[in-house]
Amino acid sequence: MATKTTSKEKSRWGQEIVVQAVWESFVKLNPRTLAANPVMFVVEVGALLTSIDLVRGVVQHSQGFGFSLQITLWLWFTVLFANFAEAMAEGRGKAQAEALRKSRADTVARRLKQDGSIESVPGSQLRAGDLVMVTAGEFVPGDGEVIEGVASVDESAITGESAPVIRECGGDRSAVTGGTRVLSDEIKVRITSNPGETFLDRMIKLVEGASRQKTPNEIALNILLAGLTIIFLLAVVSLQPMAIYSGAPQSVFVLVALLVCLIPTTIGGLLSAIGIAGMDRVLQKNVLAMSGRAVEAAGDVDTLLLDKTGTITLGNRFATEFIPAPGVSEGELADAAQLASLADETPEGRSIVVLAKDKHGLRGRELGSVAATFIPFSAVTRMSGVDMDGRKIRKGARDAIVKYIKDAGGTVPHETMEAVDRISNSGGTPLLVAEDARALGVIHLKDIVKGGMRERFEHLRVMGIRTVMITGDNPLTAAAIAREAGVDDFLAEARPEDKLALIRREQAKGKLVAMTGDGTNDAPALAQADVGLAMNAGTQAAKEAGNMVDLDSNPTKLIEVVEIGKQLLITRGALTTFSVANDVAKYFAIIPAMFAAAFPELEVLNVMGLKNPHSAILSAVIFNALIIIALVPLALRGVKYRPLGAEALLRRNLLVYGLGGIIAPFIGIKIIDVIITHMGMA
Repeated sequence: MATKTTSKEKSRWGQEIVVQAVWESFVKLNPRTLAANPVMFVVEVGALLTSIDLVRGVVQHSQGFGFSLQITLWLWFTVLFANFAEAMAEGRGKAQAEALRKSRADTVARRLKQDGSIESVPGSQLRAGDLVMVTAGEFVPGDGEVIEGVASVDESAITGESAPVIRECGGDRSAVTGGTRVLSDEIKVRITSNPGETFLDRMIKLVEGASRQKTPNEIALNILLAGLTIIFLLAVVSLQPMAIYSGAPQSVFVLVALLVCLIPTTIGGLLSAIGIAGMDRVLQKNVLAMSGRAVEAAGDVDTLLLDKTGTITLGNRFATEFIPAPGVSEGELADAAQLASLADETPEGRSIVVLAKDKHGLRGRELGSVAATFIPFSAVTRMSGVDMDGRKIRKGARDAIVKYIKDAGGTVPHETMEAVDRISNSGGTPLLVAEDARALGVIHLKDIVKGGMRERFEHLRVMGIRTVMITGDNPLTAAAIAREAGVDDFLAEARPEDKLALIRREQAKGKLVAMTGDGTNDAPALAQADVGLAMNAGTQAAKEAGNMVDLDSNPTKLIEVVEIGKQLLITRGALTTFSVANDVAKYFAIIPAMFAAAFPELEVLNVMGLKNPHSAILSAVIFNALIIIALVPLALRGVKYRPLGAEALLRRNLLVYGLGGIIAPFIGIKIIDVIITHMGMA
């Protein structure tokens, strides 16, 4: 994410991750570490018991050493493979953290003293509140906010994106990150973090997984797995008295093998890896999740709040149509509108110039020989224009131009005012154009909805997620954009307290809410939302309030985050279904083998036709270990996400992973049985 790497470097990273994961697999054998995973902790205890019994058997020269040794080794392999899955997931985060560390360097900062002079100090000595000057070619020495000036900044060291961004004082684009480089101009920055508390420091800690916490759903699943483990433990313990009574007492190796094969070891071994991999997939989208809890919450989101400007629409309104007044040609209106917009540096003003050029071929004209006086657009007058050759051309908001015409002794035609009302009612913005006391017509400005948004919202609707557009526009404009975009609802003329109230109302209904934001005024709502995605380009307050930060500052990324969260939950559900289902098949491998000698009638349950009791038990234990390592790529990659309803998703899980979980062990155990009997291992 942070740095662009070649395929050779990625391959080297891959090899290093695997080697480190193998080492970590042994380190994680520490019982204190494994105690966090009840299922694998039981497997380790079982492996210790068989190891002790194996040593006792060697001392006493007991028979069946080969079988006992193989069972013991495969039990240890089961634990190691589960540790390997978790270590592989963690390893990718550590590799990314190492890349971030390399991008961090202690820069020299030009700190402002109280008397206004400048002193050079190492960046590591800066404290929150210090003021520094950063000019073109220099690195920003620490996290902060621009309080004076505007500059182009290269953030590729953090985001991996080569396109520079604009950072300026005031507004929601004032935050700068330590380690980024200023490309132009000079800015004054107020440092907002102390050493060790910078955004980059927090990124490194988070991508390493150091602060990952289990989510409520994951805790509930762990409790379920622990409950199943206890139930099967009691069931296996109770089998020994029955076995003794029937004259077929079982060894510790057989009993432990039965327990390990019946408890949900597959999902128990992969559960942690699935959660860590979910965070990693979010990180690959250049979104920093503060915890696994945030990623999983995204998968359970019921209501999605999206800002209109820049998220649903392109961000600025564009001129789309010239509507001339009676007696005025469209070309005449376009010419006047373009002249009146030459001094309008707003995106809307520039779009008028472009529309006149595209529709009527009106290109740049030579005005140097004409005594032209340009009137730039002003938020006070709400109009722009030009005075030339005795003509006074103005373009601006409805009320401003109507007043201008009336003051000049003219009137606005009824047809033109009808066009103004029609544009307003459709959600557009009408701009009137006038020359002296005569109205020339109307310019239609319109929000442009981003391509594909309606389809994406439809996918979210299929997933059961309600979308709400947040905008400061009036209700008429908001309703028009909402219809065109395909959102379920909208909140118009929204103030910070309105956003907060909406989130609380949704949460009071038991729903999880996600939203995006980049300004200080968004901070309360970001903090209240279950998933608050803050923009990296936004204010420090917004980034501190959210539980995710989008390094690309792309508000539509929230939709992808929700999909990744859904994928995490789907992956966990699919592998849980597979794990429970394949326990059923392993039951048919071991139980008949345990009691076939005492109860020949049980041979009918040997549906796999396994050669002998020892081969049946050993084959099941080997399959139980190998299936964990076989499913590691799926756990890390995740089950492919499709926007399905709950019923369709359950049906797919049962058909694919439930049925597959039953069939796979029958095939796998039989193949292993054939191999080990052919090799004389059982």
